[in-house]
Amino acid sequence: MKTEITTAAIQLLQELIATPSFSKEEEGTAELIAKFLQQNDVVIHRELNNVWAFNQYYDSNKPTILLNSHHDTVRPNKDYTRNPFAPAIEEGKLFGLGSNDAGGCLVSLLATFLYFHKEKDLKYNFCIAATAEEEISGTNGLEYVIPKLGELAFAIVGEPTQMHLAVAERGLMVLDCTAHGRSGHAARNEGDNAILKAISDIEWFTTYQFPKVSDEFGPIKMSVTMIQAGSQHNVVPSTCDFVVDIRVTDAYTNEEVLNIIRQEVGCEVKARSTRLKPSSISKEHPIVLAGIQLGRMTYGSPTTSDQALLDIPSLKCGPGDSARSHTADEFIYVHEIEEGIALYIDMLNQIVK
Repeated sequence: MKTEITTAAIQLLQELIATPSFSKEEEGTAELIAKFLQQNDVVIHRELNNVWAFNQYYDSNKPTILLNSHHDTVRPNKDYTRNPFAPAIEEGKLFGLGSNDAGGCLVSLLATFLYFHKEKDLKYNFCIAATAEEEISGTNGLEYVIPKLGELAFAIVGEPTQMHLAVAERGLMVLDCTAHGRSGHAARNEGDNAILKAISDIEWFTTYQFPKVSDEFGPIKMSVTMIQAGSQHNVVPSTCDFVVDIRVTDAYTNEEVLNIIRQEVGCEVKARSTRLKPSSISKEHPIVLAGIQLGRMTYGSPTTSDQALLDIPSLKCGPGDSARSHTADEFIYVHEIEEGIALYIDMLNQIVK
């Protein structure tokens, strides 16, 4: 059965590559995924450009595992030398836009779901969700779907990790900060210079160390990336605006970090969003232990994915290599998909039977 579903998964990936699916424009690939599942006797749910389904013998008294990956892609960059929508297998490489990020992961998870779909007497239910808008952190993808799935025990999020186990992922907050002063004429030493107030706060952002340090990532990183103040040379500015990029580790929640910052600085602080949360899963979790037993390594992922939208334990794991994502002439090795499906199934078999 593994061989049959692996062949079907690779064929589906070729069809997905040939169908443009830029973020917010994923109708074509959503249709392909829906038909693929229906052709395998799966009852599907589809809203917007998201498709999800549950195993045939779903039991509301059992915990549910979420298998999730996205089917949207970035736009091809100018350095492509191949047609990004022409899937081709050459020397074991399957070329095409979205092949590595995250088509290979998605079709591998779909194949894994089909492997377990008709199994009886499993300890867990399965839910597969192929979602949209991941590349733009949109609100009409996984975030839209999650409330419709019921209670979930944990998730496997398919992103290219070479099938190693990303047990933590940094969150992201962008802060818009405004230091307030009072305008005046520079020649008469009037006013209260907002730039000087901003400098004090910027120094704090540059030097502050949060007390808790992540085992996977070390300290939280805060970077001041933009600043703007003043209208002309002889006017003391009344406001100074600056932007701070914060990569939040699994040692804190976004809200905890934001509260600490507001207590410590004098400027006005507004978070553009707290949606992109840091995430983690215990190294003692059964799915992590299952992966370790199969020779997979654990690590903390520096990149942000839809995992940031989940409030449950989640493991980021999938075939392919993150270093190939968003590159020209993107590809995934066919053997990576084959191995990915086998490893997903072997990991899950250890905990669901």
